[in-house]
Amino acid sequence: MNSPSQHPQLAREIGLREATALNMIDMIGVGPFVTIPVIVSAMGGPQAMLGWILGAFFAVCDGLVWSELGASMPQAGGSYQYLKESYGARTLGQLMSFMFVWQLTFSAPLSIASGALGVAQYATYIWPPLGHVYLERVFSPVVPLLGKFEIRLLINNGTIVAVGCCALAVFLLYRRIGIIGKLSRLLWVGVIAAVLWVIFAGLTHFSAARAFSFPPGAFHLSHGFLLGLGSGMLVAYYDYWGYYNVCFLGGEIRQPERNIPRAVIYSILLVGVLYLVMNISILGVLPWQELRQAAGTENRFYVAATLMQRVYGAWAGKTIAVMVIWTAFASVFSLMLGYSRVPYAAALDGNYFRVFGRIHPQRQFPHISLLALGTLAVAFCFLRLVDVIAALVVIRISMQFVLQIIGLLWLRSRRPDLPRPFRMQLYPIPALLAIIGFVYVLFMRKEWMREVRYVIAIVIAGLVIFFIRSWRRKEWPFSSHPAHEIVGAPVQ
Repeated sequence: MNSPSQHPQLAREIGLREATALNMIDMIGVGPFVTIPVIVSAMGGPQAMLGWILGAFFAVCDGLVWSELGASMPQAGGSYQYLKESYGARTLGQLMSFMFVWQLTFSAPLSIASGALGVAQYATYIWPPLGHVYLERVFSPVVPLLGKFEIRLLINNGTIVAVGCCALAVFLLYRRIGIIGKLSRLLWVGVIAAVLWVIFAGLTHFSAARAFSFPPGAFHLSHGFLLGLGSGMLVAYYDYWGYYNVCFLGGEIRQPERNIPRAVIYSILLVGVLYLVMNISILGVLPWQELRQAAGTENRFYVAATLMQRVYGAWAGKTIAVMVIWTAFASVFSLMLGYSRVPYAAALDGNYFRVFGRIHPQRQFPHISLLALGTLAVAFCFLRLVDVIAALVVIRISMQFVLQIIGLLWLRSRRPDLPRPFRMQLYPIPALLAIIGFVYVLFMRKEWMREVRYVIAIVIAGLVIFFIRSWRRKEWPFSSHPAHEIVGAPVQ
């Protein structure tokens, strides 16, 4: 493996405010502005708020996992480092960390593309000709033992906007991290302004009777209710995700042992309150029956604009659409920043292509990794937004989150002496609850196998690549290297 001393080092220039801002703009993004009708439709009424509440609860549980690992191993790459060290860097951890980077090849561009497609959707609200479709086709290849896959290709004028969004994010990120921290605060202001204006409009025209008009049997614990809750929580997970973004920037955070846990927890609590209040305020203006009907049409993407237009007029609908575009772009910016550090960290370990380990000689950031990630995100902009969200959540839960929590439990038992500047409260209860929540979302949904097929295919392909590479290099499991001894990660 390459020695870190042979490479330029990342600069620690991100403080607590910038870290929290990066997390929040990553979390909010376009999600809450386009997914409310989907959750209401899945649960059949305003009881959909349960999805947001449970989503916040499980995000806190998982956030404690990220906080402990991030404070103990404050290096670039986040989960890559945690999985490697938790399972043993020269044995099983080699496989786990490789599989994480492998799945990130798919899930990270999917996540970035979802924000870019959100930009395109709200741009279409402002200028409807962007919705003109040039090509829409469904490919259904059948794979032996796995069944039929569905790949839905969509090309319209909005696709060009989504591609341009990714290109602009790469351009803005192609600079030193200290400047990016200042940009994140500017983007954060626009994100919070959009959310607060929607909340203000909803609360000043609020009808409690409309917001809490639950249908008969709304909370009856039937099989349909549990399936709807699983589908709703899948979308809520997507909307909350991003609280861990600061962990991927561990090598660039000042006082990471303190600032990483604080940024994770602060961002979850602040965004959780904003989401819940915003959803209640929207349900107090727009009847849930209307939102449920909109879930099957293109209007599901324009809830915020519809609310503002109904309250203040057409000008407000256009204005909030611009603010949502700003919010969605801020998410693309933050996601691309954090994920670009993962292939860089893996390349330094010799666990990924060496070219990704290059750092820009003047600006001190992994420029090759950033450019590659932006290119892949552009490719995924040709898919449908709803398909991108579902595939992203299932891949990430299966191949990262659950394995990372199990890794923490194993690390605690194997290395109780490992320095832990932050320790999870009530251990191991939050970790176990997080696993329960993730497993519930994976399997308690209609047609849950559709996305799981993609996970199985990605796992099989990754295992084949890993074992062929290990055999050619004479590495684990085809050699008898001693198990890696974990040491506290020094702060550089």
